[in-house]
Amino acid sequence: MNRAPLAVAGLILLLAASPSRGDDWPMLGGRPDRNLVCAEKGLPVAFEAEKQQKNVKWAVNLGKTTYGTPAVAGGRVFVGTNNEQPRDPALKGDKGVLMCFAEADGKFLWQAVHAKLETGELEDAAFIGLCSTPCIAGDRLYYVSNRAELICCSAQDGKPVWTLDFRKELGVSPHQGSASSPLVVGDLVYVVTGHGSDFKKHKVLNPKAPSFVAVNRSTGKLVWQDSSPGDRIFAGQWGSPSYGVVEGKAQVAFPGGDGWLYAFEPETGKLLWKFNCKAHEKLDKDGFPETPNQLVATPVYAGHRVIIATGIDTDTNGPGCLRAIDARKSGDVTRTAELWKLAGEEFACSISTVAVHEGLVYAVQFPGMFDCIDLETGKRIWQHDMLSTAFGSPLVADGKAYVRNGDGEVLVFQTGREKKLLAKNAGLPGVENGSVVAANGVLFVAGRNKLYALAETK
Repeated sequence: MNRAPLAVAGLILLLAASPSRGDDWPMLGGRPDRNLVCAEKGLPVAFEAEKQQKNVKWAVNLGKTTYGTPAVAGGRVFVGTNNEQPRDPALKGDKGVLMCFAEADGKFLWQAVHAKLETGELEDAAFIGLCSTPCIAGDRLYYVSNRAELICCSAQDGKPVWTLDFRKELGVSPHQGSASSPLVVGDLVYVVTGHGSDFKKHKVLNPKAPSFVAVNRSTGKLVWQDSSPGDRIFAGQWGSPSYGVVEGKAQVAFPGGDGWLYAFEPETGKLLWKFNCKAHEKLDKDGFPETPNQLVATPVYAGHRVIIATGIDTDTNGPGCLRAIDARKSGDVTRTAELWKLAGEEFACSISTVAVHEGLVYAVQFPGMFDCIDLETGKRIWQHDMLSTAFGSPLVADGKAYVRNGDGEVLVFQTGREKKLLAKNAGLPGVENGSVVAANGVLFVAGRNKLYALAETK
């Protein structure tokens, strides 16, 4: 019996229905469509962990550099970090670490520790730790290590089940770091391998190495691979895939390091469509607008649309682009599937994923602008200057939008077409950049060196 149609039918119900209750947050984005919206209620608006304890359920130490976003499932919280505040004094030096805590009280349960790559800064930059947000499916957990390995382990104790080494087995060479967050749907795990250009030579040395893969979740065996970005990768590939059902047909979208967004048939890897997300500013040799900005943000499925921001030129705050792409098209849809865009001076570079809720898109620009945009037209409804840079993504929950900025503040807005700032929380040390997630009535915030669990106190 072919189970694929049943799996797709189930996913249609999952993605089409609005969240109706509080639940776990088992992956980057919470659900396969990666839309940063959840149904939690009663979440705190104000919190403080510095001068006084206000709405802080618990707080625990991580390393001293944390790029991972928490995932919450099965009564446990998982987050990637480094080893600068070692849980095990015997494990000294720079390493990538995945930590596991009890959701109820923050008790440390276990950690998986990975040595740095011998190639050093070329493929595994110093002190960045483990950047991948894990995906939990059943009693197993999937993540990408700092050594460019896709790892499946027990969610209960971290014991490894299988490992796929992208470097040794597929010829992948990451550019300074591996960061993709796996996505499990059905029997497959989807992930960006992190293949990139050589850090010193500034060229892709092995263009045939895959950029995107689908792996059997039980065995770790490769099901299909794709190397579409080839030798056109600018630097690294640090994005993550998303999954949607459009007009009854499933597709999985991968952000490429060449600035193109690719969508494939999930079971086979057959290309469904591709879109040149660089196409909006400078003119190439054919007179087509193009810019060197690449994709780091995760694409978000919203009905028949895919919403994604471009831009990595964070040193100069260069121009980026936010666009809605029609995922019903096929082939090279660069000239035919753009529904709307904000580009150039309208939208700066951004590595943040959007949240789409009740016909509105909530998006973050790196220079610190937080935007509310009409999903149908792309018209900006309102904008707020956070007066600081911002790497993180917004979370929409409980009628509120939570967003962090580079000054260590967590701003809370009322959702809707009228801008209303409810709170500006500055009392969580070390939360300069990153995203807020919510699960089971609690906000989880991974700061640079601490993990906070925030909830209304009774």
